[in-house]
Amino acid sequence: MKTSPLILPPGFDRRRFLHRAALGLALFAAPGAFAEALLQTPNQTAGPFYPDRLPLDTDNDLIVINDSLKPAVGEITYLSGRILDATGAPMRNATVEIWQCDKNGAYLHSGTGNADQRDTNFQGFGRFVTGSTGEYLFRTIKPVAYPGRAPHIHVAVKTTGRERWTTQCYIKGEPANERDGIWRSVKDEARRAAITVDFAPLKDARAGELAARFDLVMGFTPEA
Repeated sequence: MKTSPLILPPGFDRRRFLHRAALGLALFAAPGAFAEALLQTPNQTAGPFYPDRLPLDTDNDLIVINDSLKPAVGEITYLSGRILDATGAPMRNATVEIWQCDKNGAYLHSGTGNADQRDTNFQGFGRFVTGSTGEYLFRTIKPVAYPGRAPHIHVAVKTTGRERWTTQCYIKGEPANERDGIWRSVKDEARRAAITVDFAPLKDARAGELAARFDLVMGFTPEA
């Protein structure tokens, strides 16, 4: 069953909206989420569907492309978190990228299996550059399963002087995780838990939006 599209009011300014959402999500995040000993986030494959042609719009709002009035179909989700180095310090100027399939299981890629069903209103890819707190934020849809894979969002981090580092974000409590070979390839339970997060209702949300908190701990410290 498809979720009803988000209705955008006249004069909607999505960039201002995302800025305000970022402030709200900072309060939503559980305090002390990284008070325990730091655990490096497991690296995972980028998979075959990193966009082979980037969209004209590569901002952090995947729901609305440029100034279109028709949004993507799916459960609106705010994916946020911090990029931390091996010591737990926030990483500034890290480029965070995400990409995922749309509600119909189609990627923004020429090799996707069902391109004829692709939701052309879904951006499919986004970028965000972190500030001094290491925070990032995307507005996207809750990931869905497609043949052979549990629901997931691909996440990449690029920092100066280093190759793109990738992992995947999964839904906590999703039954399909146990059948997903890439998720199960992380044998250590604590490391597996680090890439499996809650997609929970956003407090006081008017349209049933969700929020997911995905903090990433890199295995290095930035070069001076």
